[in-house]
Amino acid sequence: MTAPNRTHIVIVGGGFAGVACAKLLAGEEHARVTLIDLNSYQQFQPLLYQVATAELAGRDITFDHTEIFRGQQSVTPIQTEAVSADVDELSVSLADGTTVSGDYLVLAAGAQPNFFHTTGAQEYAFPLYSLTDARRVRERVLQLFGDAAAKRELIDDGALTFVVVGGGATGVEISGALSDLVHDVMPHRYPHLAVAGIKIILVDVGHTLLAPFTDESHAYATKQLKRRNVELRLGTAVTEVARDHVVLRDGATIRTHLVIWGGGEMASAIAGNVGLGQGRGGRIDVSADLSVPGQPKVFAVGDIANIPYGDEQALPQLGSVAQQSGAWAAKNILGDIHGTGREPFHYRDKGIMAMIGRKAAVAELGPHRHELNGRLAFAAWLGVHAELLSNAGAEFKAFIAWAEDFYLRPHHRSAELLDPTQVELPKIHWKQSGRDGQGTR
Repeated sequence: MTAPNRTHIVIVGGGFAGVACAKLLAGEEHARVTLIDLNSYQQFQPLLYQVATAELAGRDITFDHTEIFRGQQSVTPIQTEAVSADVDELSVSLADGTTVSGDYLVLAAGAQPNFFHTTGAQEYAFPLYSLTDARRVRERVLQLFGDAAAKRELIDDGALTFVVVGGGATGVEISGALSDLVHDVMPHRYPHLAVAGIKIILVDVGHTLLAPFTDESHAYATKQLKRRNVELRLGTAVTEVARDHVVLRDGATIRTHLVIWGGGEMASAIAGNVGLGQGRGGRIDVSADLSVPGQPKVFAVGDIANIPYGDEQALPQLGSVAQQSGAWAAKNILGDIHGTGREPFHYRDKGIMAMIGRKAAVAELGPHRHELNGRLAFAAWLGVHAELLSNAGAEFKAFIAWAEDFYLRPHHRSAELLDPTQVELPKIHWKQSGRDGQGTR
């Protein structure tokens, strides 16, 4: 008996969208999948800020592709970089010079930081969009505390001044978590350092935090961050990032050696190397069925795509959007295979939510945006993220155990996570980083 002819689907990107697409196709006897990603794992991006603030280890938020698809012989993960794609030939060019071709092409390569051409930001800011980014932020925080503990006068040179760029969910979450770390945890490790010398400054060009949320949520987030001694500089922008300072549009200069960039994202680089029209944020515009206009066998899903939704210009870049769109693209491919046709994407709106440190969260659920805050919002956040985790095959009980620990034990951190040895960063040459602006990142 001969094996059935299998439709070959090539998926670029192993995040929420790519994995959801591959998982739905994995059980189809008439399909085989090649999953291409620079990493060998799916990273759980909503918790990157927890890695950056030493609450979680990197292994806690990564899920190996081979484990996710264990027993699914129809899915072949390939760890390499996809540098370009030919939508006419339905092929992907890889970093090693080889090419992978298929019958369908699914672009799910995600996003990268958008520095908006800010001078020095790409060179000196620390983005927070990948596991590597999160580890680098954590190591820099530990490095700065170690240097300041050895030489306390460095505090006046900005050693313990942390600048966060962006008042969206990423900026708010990292600001709250960073405050918990530096005010509640690090003083136990360095009791001789004065907490009063620690500054966290959030800068955003807008006049409110969490802009997509309601006014009530704006006020709640503002109140919670101020309670955590986060200084808000709203209505201004960072115009320059240097080795040892940032310059704001209002003329202010802030001495700092850690600028965490949460100021926006754009489509990953491959979006510009496929010969397709790009919309807002460099993302690829798609039709209602998530295929690319004029290319019915090419789909774009997740953060790399501008997905139409009602009167909105495009759906936001959220994990739930990525997961649902990835699965929907797979359903439409199966519709082609079985001759049942395609359906326009319908997003099940789970709302928007953000953590603002321990015991502080805000959530607006459903299309009518029912607002929750505090413990109820945390419970909603937990439920949505547990569902996202389950798609990666993560252990739900372990997630709940972490959540309870996070919510109830404010001073707990693993000694392993507070040991600055995991990521190599250049040392800061403080003698050269004075008012002349010299030094190293």
